Amino acid sequence: MPVTIRDVARAAGVSITTVSRAFNGYDDVGPDTRKRILKVAKELNYRPSHVARSLVLQQTQNVGLLISDFNANRGAHHFLFDVMAGVHDRLASLGYDVTLVSTTTARQRLVSYIDFCTERRLEGVIVMGMRLDDPYMQEVAEAKLPSVGIDLPILSRYCGYVMTDNVNGAKLGMQHLLSKGHRRIGFVNGHQKAAVSVDRMRGYQLALETAGIDSDPDLIVHSNFLVEGGEAATELLLSRAPDITAIFYASDLMALGGMRYLHRVGKRIPEDVAVVGYDNVDVAEWSTPALTTVSQRRFEMGVYAADMLIGMLQRDEEPGGRLLPSELVVRQST
Repeated sequence: MPVTIRDVARAAGVSITTVSRAFNGYDDVGPDTRKRILKVAKELNYRPSHVARSLVLQQTQNVGLLISDFNANRGAHHFLFDVMAGVHDRLASLGYDVTLVSTTTARQRLVSYIDFCTERRLEGVIVMGMRLDDPYMQEVAEAKLPSVGIDLPILSRYCGYVMTDNVNGAKLGMQHLLSKGHRRIGFVNGHQKAAVSVDRMRGYQLALETAGIDSDPDLIVHSNFLVEGGEAATELLLSRAPDITAIFYASDLMALGGMRYLHRVGKRIPEDVAVVGYDNVDVAEWSTPALTTVSQRRFEMGVYAADMLIGMLQRDEEPGGRLLPSELVVRQST
Protein backbone atom coordinates (compact mmCIF):
# COMPACT_ATOMS: atom_id res chain seq x y z
CA MET A 1 0.00 0.00 0.00
CA PRO A 2 1.33 3.51 -0.79
CA VAL A 3 2.30 5.70 2.14
CA THR A 4 -0.26 8.45 2.82
CA ILE A 5 -0.12 11.80 4.59
CA ARG A 6 -2.04 10.12 7.44
CA ASP A 7 0.82 7.64 7.93
CA VAL A 8 3.36 10.49 8.11
CA ALA A 9 1.22 12.40 10.63
CA ARG A 10 0.85 9.33 12.84
CA ALA A 11 4.58 8.52 12.77
CA ALA A 12 5.58 12.15 13.45
CA GLY A 13 3.00 12.59 16.20
CA VAL A 14 1.28 15.58 14.60
CA SER A 15 -1.96 16.30 12.80
CA ILE A 16 -2.54 15.82 9.07
CA THR A 17 -2.96 19.59 8.75
CA THR A 18 0.47 20.20 10.29
CA VAL A 19 2.10 17.78 7.84
CA SER A 20 0.40 19.51 4.92
CA ARG A 21 1.43 22.97 6.12
CA ALA A 22 5.01 21.80 6.71
CA PHE A 23 5.30 20.51 3.15
CA ASN A 24 3.80 23.66 1.68
CA GLY A 25 6.09 26.11 3.46
CA TYR A 26 3.77 27.76 5.98
CA ASP A 27 5.73 29.68 8.62
CA ASP A 28 3.40 28.70 11.48
CA VAL A 29 5.11 25.30 11.62
CA GLY A 30 8.17 25.41 13.89
CA PRO A 31 11.58 24.48 12.45
CA ASP A 32 12.00 21.47 14.73
CA THR A 33 8.55 20.14 13.86
CA ARG A 34 9.13 20.67 10.15
CA LYS A 35 12.50 18.90 10.36
CA ARG A 36 10.91 15.94 12.16
CA ILE A 37 8.10 15.69 9.61
CA LEU A 38 10.48 15.79 6.65
CA LYS A 39 12.71 13.17 8.27
CA VAL A 40 9.77 10.83 8.82
CA ALA A 41 8.49 11.40 5.30
CA LYS A 42 11.89 10.52 3.88
CA GLU A 43 12.13 7.36 6.00
CA LEU A 44 8.66 6.29 4.86
CA ASN A 45 9.39 7.26 1.23
CA TYR A 46 6.34 9.53 1.18
CA ARG A 47 5.66 11.77 -1.83
CA PRO A 48 3.08 14.56 -1.43
CA SER A 49 0.04 14.36 -3.69
CA HIS A 50 0.27 16.86 -6.54
CA VAL A 51 -3.51 17.36 -6.43
CA ALA A 52 -3.56 17.87 -2.67
CA ARG A 53 -0.72 20.36 -2.89
CA SER A 54 -2.52 22.39 -5.56
CA LEU A 55 -5.66 22.55 -3.41
CA VAL A 56 -3.74 23.76 -0.38
CA LEU A 57 -1.70 26.38 -2.24
CA GLN A 58 -4.47 27.36 -4.64
CA GLN A 59 -1.92 26.71 -7.38
CA THR A 60 -2.49 24.19 -10.16
CA GLN A 61 1.15 23.97 -11.31
CA ASN A 62 -0.39 23.66 -14.75
CA VAL A 63 1.09 25.86 -17.48
CA GLY A 64 -0.57 26.31 -20.84
CA LEU A 65 1.29 26.16 -24.14
CA LEU A 66 -1.08 28.14 -26.34
CA ILE A 67 -0.42 27.81 -30.08
CA SER A 68 -2.48 29.62 -32.68
CA ASP A 69 -3.69 27.43 -35.59
CA PHE A 70 -1.66 24.48 -34.33
CA ASN A 71 -3.65 21.87 -36.23
CA ALA A 72 -3.94 23.82 -39.48
CA ASN A 73 -0.28 24.68 -40.10
CA ARG A 74 1.22 21.20 -40.10
CA GLY A 75 4.30 22.31 -42.00
CA ALA A 76 5.20 24.68 -39.17
CA HIS A 77 5.62 21.71 -36.81
CA HIS A 78 9.22 21.32 -38.00
CA PHE A 79 9.93 24.55 -36.14
CA LEU A 80 7.46 24.10 -33.28
CA PHE A 81 8.55 20.69 -32.08
CA ASP A 82 11.96 21.74 -30.77
CA VAL A 83 10.50 24.81 -29.06
CA MET A 84 7.79 22.68 -27.44
CA ALA A 85 10.40 20.15 -26.32
CA GLY A 86 12.39 22.92 -24.62
CA VAL A 87 9.29 24.24 -22.85
CA HIS A 88 8.20 20.79 -21.68
CA ASP A 89 11.67 19.63 -20.63
CA ARG A 90 12.24 22.67 -18.42
CA LEU A 91 8.77 22.83 -16.86
CA ALA A 92 8.59 19.09 -16.21
CA SER A 93 11.92 19.22 -14.38
CA LEU A 94 10.38 21.81 -12.04
CA GLY A 95 7.25 19.77 -11.33
CA TYR A 96 4.86 21.60 -13.66
CA ASP A 97 2.36 20.01 -16.02
CA VAL A 98 2.09 21.42 -19.55
CA THR A 99 -1.28 21.62 -21.28
CA LEU A 100 -1.16 22.06 -25.06
CA VAL A 101 -4.07 24.20 -26.26
CA SER A 102 -4.81 25.65 -29.68
CA THR A 103 -6.81 28.65 -30.75
CA THR A 104 -7.70 30.51 -33.93
CA THR A 105 -8.38 34.13 -34.78
CA ALA A 106 -12.11 33.31 -35.04
CA ARG A 107 -12.23 31.63 -31.60
CA GLN A 108 -10.38 34.54 -30.04
CA ARG A 109 -13.28 36.82 -30.97
CA LEU A 110 -15.71 34.55 -29.10
CA VAL A 111 -13.84 33.85 -25.83
CA SER A 112 -11.57 36.31 -24.03
CA TYR A 113 -7.99 35.31 -23.29
CA ILE A 114 -8.46 35.36 -19.52
CA ASP A 115 -11.67 33.27 -19.72
CA PHE A 116 -9.95 30.82 -22.07
CA CYS A 117 -7.12 30.32 -19.55
CA THR A 118 -9.29 30.37 -16.41
CA GLU A 119 -11.54 27.61 -17.73
CA ARG A 120 -8.46 25.41 -18.09
CA ARG A 121 -7.05 26.37 -14.66
CA LEU A 122 -3.78 27.59 -16.18
CA GLU A 123 -1.38 29.19 -13.72
CA GLY A 124 0.65 30.77 -16.51
CA VAL A 125 0.83 30.63 -20.29
CA ILE A 126 3.47 30.45 -23.03
CA VAL A 127 2.05 31.79 -26.29
CA MET A 128 3.24 30.94 -29.81
CA GLY A 129 2.20 31.42 -33.41
CA MET A 130 -0.04 34.44 -32.96
CA ARG A 131 -0.54 37.13 -35.59
CA LEU A 132 0.09 40.77 -34.75
CA ASP A 133 -3.57 41.54 -35.52
CA ASP A 134 -5.04 38.70 -33.45
CA PRO A 135 -7.45 39.79 -30.68
CA TYR A 136 -5.39 38.00 -28.02
CA MET A 137 -2.27 40.09 -28.69
CA GLN A 138 -3.62 43.05 -26.73
CA GLU A 139 -5.38 40.85 -24.17
CA VAL A 140 -2.19 38.93 -23.36
CA ALA A 141 -0.43 42.22 -22.62
CA GLU A 142 -3.25 43.50 -20.39
CA ALA A 143 -4.25 40.33 -18.50
CA LYS A 144 -2.94 39.86 -14.96
CA LEU A 145 -1.90 36.33 -15.82
CA PRO A 146 1.83 35.58 -16.13
CA SER A 147 2.54 34.96 -19.82
CA VAL A 148 5.54 34.70 -22.12
CA GLY A 149 5.38 35.13 -25.89
CA ILE A 150 7.69 33.21 -28.21
CA ASP A 151 8.38 35.26 -31.34
CA LEU A 152 5.80 37.76 -30.05
CA PRO A 153 7.27 41.08 -28.84
CA ILE A 154 4.73 41.72 -26.05
CA LEU A 155 6.09 43.41 -22.94
CA SER A 156 4.01 44.46 -19.93
CA ARG A 157 3.90 43.97 -16.15
CA TYR A 158 2.68 40.39 -16.59
CA CYS A 159 4.09 39.43 -19.98
CA GLY A 160 7.56 39.03 -21.45
CA TYR A 161 8.95 37.46 -24.61
CA VAL A 162 11.74 35.37 -26.10
CA MET A 163 12.77 35.79 -29.74
CA THR A 164 15.63 35.18 -32.09
CA ASP A 165 17.38 38.37 -33.17
CA ASN A 166 15.67 38.19 -36.56
CA VAL A 167 17.00 41.51 -37.84
CA ASN A 168 20.61 40.44 -37.47
CA GLY A 169 19.76 36.90 -38.56
CA ALA A 170 18.39 38.18 -41.88
CA LYS A 171 21.44 40.42 -42.26
CA LEU A 172 23.69 37.35 -41.84
CA GLY A 173 21.93 35.54 -44.66
CA MET A 174 21.98 38.57 -46.93
CA GLN A 175 25.61 39.45 -46.18
CA HIS A 176 26.58 35.91 -47.16
CA LEU A 177 24.86 36.31 -50.55
CA LEU A 178 26.33 39.78 -51.06
CA SER A 179 29.81 38.44 -50.28
CA LYS A 180 29.33 35.96 -53.15
CA GLY A 181 28.83 38.87 -55.54
CA HIS A 182 25.03 38.76 -55.81
CA ARG A 183 23.27 42.09 -56.30
CA ARG A 184 19.82 41.12 -57.60
CA ILE A 185 18.57 39.21 -54.56
CA GLY A 186 14.93 38.25 -54.21
CA PHE A 187 13.25 37.99 -50.81
CA VAL A 188 10.38 35.60 -50.07
CA ASN A 189 9.01 36.71 -46.70
CA GLY A 190 6.33 35.28 -44.43
CA HIS A 191 2.90 36.82 -43.98
CA GLN A 192 3.00 40.50 -43.09
CA LYS A 193 1.19 40.10 -39.75
CA ALA A 194 3.97 37.96 -38.24
CA ALA A 195 6.42 39.75 -35.96
CA VAL A 196 9.31 37.74 -37.41
CA SER A 197 8.37 38.86 -40.94
CA VAL A 198 8.66 42.49 -39.92
CA ASP A 199 12.12 41.93 -38.42
CA ARG A 200 13.45 39.78 -41.27
CA MET A 201 12.29 42.37 -43.80
CA ARG A 202 14.19 45.00 -41.83
CA GLY A 203 17.34 42.85 -41.86
CA TYR A 204 17.04 42.30 -45.63
CA GLN A 205 16.69 46.03 -46.26
CA LEU A 206 19.51 47.00 -43.89
CA ALA A 207 21.92 44.61 -45.60
CA LEU A 208 21.09 46.10 -49.00
CA GLU A 209 21.38 49.63 -47.64
CA THR A 210 24.82 48.90 -46.15
CA ALA A 211 25.92 47.51 -49.52
CA GLY A 212 24.66 50.64 -51.31
CA ILE A 213 21.85 48.80 -53.12
CA ASP A 214 18.33 50.20 -53.37
CA SER A 215 15.52 47.89 -52.23
CA ASP A 216 13.33 46.93 -55.22
CA PRO A 217 9.66 46.13 -54.35
CA ASP A 218 9.48 43.75 -57.34
CA LEU A 219 12.05 41.53 -55.60
CA ILE A 220 9.91 41.05 -52.47
CA VAL A 221 7.03 38.55 -52.22
CA HIS A 222 5.04 37.70 -49.08
CA SER A 223 3.83 34.15 -48.51
CA ASN A 224 2.87 31.77 -45.68
CA PHE A 225 6.12 30.17 -44.39
CA LEU A 226 5.19 26.76 -45.89
CA VAL A 227 6.55 24.68 -48.82
CA GLU A 228 3.62 25.43 -51.10
CA GLY A 229 3.84 29.12 -50.31
CA GLY A 230 7.53 29.20 -51.17
CA GLU A 231 6.91 27.42 -54.45
CA ALA A 232 4.16 29.83 -55.53
CA ALA A 233 6.14 32.88 -54.36
CA THR A 234 9.22 31.81 -56.33
CA GLU A 235 7.17 31.45 -59.52
CA LEU A 236 5.78 34.96 -58.99
CA LEU A 237 9.22 36.36 -58.16
CA LEU A 238 10.84 34.96 -61.33
CA SER A 239 7.99 36.26 -63.47
CA ARG A 240 8.68 39.75 -62.11
CA ALA A 241 12.47 39.60 -62.12
CA PRO A 242 13.89 36.77 -64.26
CA ASP A 243 17.40 38.23 -63.84
CA ILE A 244 17.72 37.53 -60.09
CA THR A 245 20.75 35.44 -59.13
CA ALA A 246 19.86 34.67 -55.50
CA ILE A 247 16.82 34.32 -53.25
CA PHE A 248 16.64 34.73 -49.49
CA TYR A 249 13.68 32.93 -47.87
CA ALA A 250 12.25 33.76 -44.43
CA SER A 251 11.78 30.06 -43.66
CA ASP A 252 13.45 26.81 -44.67
CA LEU A 253 10.14 25.31 -45.76
CA MET A 254 9.56 28.16 -48.19
CA ALA A 255 13.13 27.73 -49.42
CA LEU A 256 12.53 24.03 -50.05
CA GLY A 257 9.38 24.89 -52.00
CA GLY A 258 11.33 27.48 -53.96
CA MET A 259 14.07 24.97 -54.74
CA ARG A 260 11.45 22.53 -55.99
CA TYR A 261 10.15 25.15 -58.41
CA LEU A 262 13.66 26.14 -59.53
CA HIS A 263 14.46 22.50 -60.29
CA ARG A 264 11.24 22.14 -62.25
CA VAL A 265 12.01 25.09 -64.53
CA GLY A 266 15.59 23.98 -65.14
CA LYS A 267 17.41 26.44 -62.85
CA ARG A 268 20.60 25.07 -61.31
CA ILE A 269 21.27 25.70 -57.60
CA PRO A 270 23.56 27.49 -56.84
CA GLU A 271 25.00 28.04 -60.35
CA ASP A 272 21.94 29.91 -61.69
CA VAL A 273 20.22 30.90 -58.45
CA ALA A 274 21.73 30.72 -54.95
CA VAL A 275 19.32 29.99 -52.10
CA VAL A 276 19.40 30.81 -48.37
CA GLY A 277 16.70 29.79 -45.90
CA TYR A 278 15.91 30.57 -42.27
CA ASP A 279 15.35 28.27 -39.22
CA ASN A 280 17.74 25.35 -39.87
CA VAL A 281 15.06 22.68 -39.52
CA ASP A 282 16.30 19.09 -39.90
CA VAL A 283 15.03 18.62 -43.46
CA ALA A 284 17.19 21.54 -44.67
CA GLU A 285 20.28 19.36 -44.37
CA TRP A 286 18.69 16.57 -46.42
CA SER A 287 17.65 18.64 -49.44
CA THR A 288 19.47 18.48 -52.78
CA PRO A 289 21.59 20.53 -52.67
CA ALA A 290 21.77 20.88 -48.89
CA LEU A 291 20.32 24.24 -47.84
CA THR A 292 22.38 27.13 -46.53
CA THR A 293 20.32 28.68 -43.76
CA VAL A 294 20.19 30.93 -40.71
CA SER A 295 19.93 28.75 -37.61
CA GLN A 296 17.66 29.50 -34.66
CA ARG A 297 18.21 28.06 -31.17
CA ARG A 298 14.73 26.58 -31.05
CA PHE A 299 15.08 24.29 -28.03
CA GLU A 300 16.72 27.09 -26.04
CA MET A 301 13.86 29.43 -26.95
CA GLY A 302 11.50 27.05 -25.17
CA VAL A 303 13.79 26.68 -22.16
CA TYR A 304 14.28 30.44 -21.75
CA ALA A 305 10.53 31.06 -22.09
CA ALA A 306 9.83 28.47 -19.39
CA ASP A 307 12.49 29.95 -17.09
CA MET A 308 11.06 33.45 -17.50
CA LEU A 309 7.56 32.22 -16.70
CA ILE A 310 8.72 30.28 -13.63
CA GLY A 311 10.55 33.38 -12.38
CA MET A 312 7.29 35.30 -12.59
CA LEU A 313 5.26 32.54 -10.92
CA GLN A 314 7.63 31.55 -8.12
CA ARG A 315 9.64 34.68 -7.42
CA ASP A 316 7.42 37.48 -8.71
CA GLU A 317 10.17 38.56 -11.10
CA GLU A 318 9.57 41.29 -13.65
CA PRO A 319 9.23 39.88 -17.18
CA GLY A 320 11.55 41.12 -19.89
CA GLY A 321 12.46 40.69 -23.53
CA ARG A 322 15.21 38.25 -24.50
CA LEU A 323 16.80 38.11 -27.96
CA LEU A 324 18.78 34.98 -28.83
CA PRO A 325 21.61 35.17 -31.39
CA SER A 326 21.32 33.40 -34.73
CA GLU A 327 24.02 31.66 -36.74
CA LEU A 328 24.69 31.21 -40.45
CA VAL A 329 25.03 27.56 -41.54
CA VAL A 330 26.70 27.40 -44.98
CA ARG A 331 25.88 24.38 -47.16
CA GLN A 332 25.76 23.62 -50.90
CA SER A 333 22.84 25.84 -51.99
CA THR A 334 25.09 28.92 -52.07
